[in-house]
Amino acid sequence: AERGYRGHSPTRPANIKSASKSIISALVGIAIDKGVLQGTDQKIAPLLQADLPADMDPRLQDVTIGHLLSMQAGLGRTSGPNYGRWVASDNWVRAALAMPFDDEPGGTMLYSTGSTHLLSAILTRRTGRSTLELAREWLGPQEGFSIAAWDRDPQGIYLGGNQMAMSPRSLLAFGELYRSGGMSRGGRQLVPADWIKLSWQPRTASRFTGDGYGYGWFIRQIAGEAVFYGWGYGGQMVYV
Repeated sequence: AERGYRGHSPTRPANIKSASKSIISALVGIAIDKGVLQGTDQKIAPLLQADLPADMDPRLQDVTIGHLLSMQAGLGRTSGPNYGRWVASDNWVRAALAMPFDDEPGGTMLYSTGSTHLLSAILTRRTGRSTLELAREWLGPQEGFSIAAWDRDPQGIYLGGNQMAMSPRSLLAFGELYRSGGMSRGGRQLVPADWIKLSWQPRTASRFTGDGYGYGWFIRQIAGEAVFYGWGYGGQMVYV
């Protein structure tokens, strides 16, 4: 059963906020499968060379794609109280890379939209195409999947992990793609099944809820069953 409230409907796009981090994770997994990226152990510094701080902390050389996906980069958070200042900067990629380290790479979970935005920038730099184009080509064959709108940074890079508009039905189509092991309703393997398994392995845990976190997905037990979910501010949720 489905129902809309307060003028909303299952087909009306809404800002899914951080639930879009799960979509960024899917795009990274596909990029690895296509050979665009080497893997989760690939260091990010060479991929973002032009945006590295002049007085770079040497630990930035140790940050990997996997660290960004699991929110374990160690860099100070651009989310929460720091978000407004970050998006007011004239270069969000450089501002995220210039954050001081609050932990070592691979350490505790420091939830930060800056991390997923760096992934969006990496995808754009490596392919020469926008992240929105990639999403529409790589995930668009899933029936019902559609991104209606998506904000960009001052350099034109789509904001990795926030400000993405999708309808509830479109978000459901994305969740169904993962539930089906990455196989589209039309029988095409869009997301590698092995990537989904990797994404759902807990690598750290939220200090707020205690729930596990993999590559862009939260993990918890409900009625004795493992449940995987993308979580966006204001109740923007997709459960698998």
